[in-house]
Amino acid sequence: MIDDSYILKCSGIEKSYKLGRITIPVLKGVEFEVARGSWTALLGASGSGKSTLLNLLGAFEKADSGKIIYDGKSYSEMKRNDLVIFRRRRVGFIFQSFCLLPELNVIENIELPGRMTSVPRKKIRARAAMLLEKVGLSHRIKHRPNELSGGEQQRAAIARAMINQPSLLLADEPTGNLDSKTGEGILEIFNELHSGPEPVSIIMVTHDRNVASMADGIVELKDGVVVR
Repeated sequence: MIDDSYILKCSGIEKSYKLGRITIPVLKGVEFEVARGSWTALLGASGSGKSTLLNLLGAFEKADSGKIIYDGKSYSEMKRNDLVIFRRRRVGFIFQSFCLLPELNVIENIELPGRMTSVPRKKIRARAAMLLEKVGLSHRIKHRPNELSGGEQQRAAIARAMINQPSLLLADEPTGNLDSKTGEGILEIFNELHSGPEPVSIIMVTHDRNVASMADGIVELKDGVVVR
């Protein structure tokens, strides 16, 4: 029987990288669970394995061993094409560096993941416009990324991550390139996403304990091991 209270479970996750003949272990038996609709902070210093773990959770990479179970199904049981479809439909990813395409305007950037699905373009455009309103960028629809402030670019990136209505939102240091006041505004958007009538499950990487304290729970990594 699937335990519906958890959206994600990690068991014995190990990941290493090779540098020439040297094997560098990054994750060493990571285990934790994420409650459905919760906000979890992945806390740790630089080099602790946070970003590597986030990439594994988003199915961008595969673990060397261990299990990642999403909604009762193990990633290791999914074929490559299935993982791509899973990531596109079920997971939203927010990067520290925004990763907006400079040749597209704001609404086109937000629509882009939606255009890779079978949803009609009219519906994608309507949802993109709604999300722009939600993140306070409805006046910036036709602007290109280089015409936006850092905070506005991150707001656009959040809207893009939500275009396919994911049930899991992964964020890698989303306030890391922003000043403290702008960062507070971004964190407030995350708070609204996870406390609404249909809360999104959020996993956010951070090295900042003040940011982590806003989450429902903290998974702290140190040298590739969960210490909290």
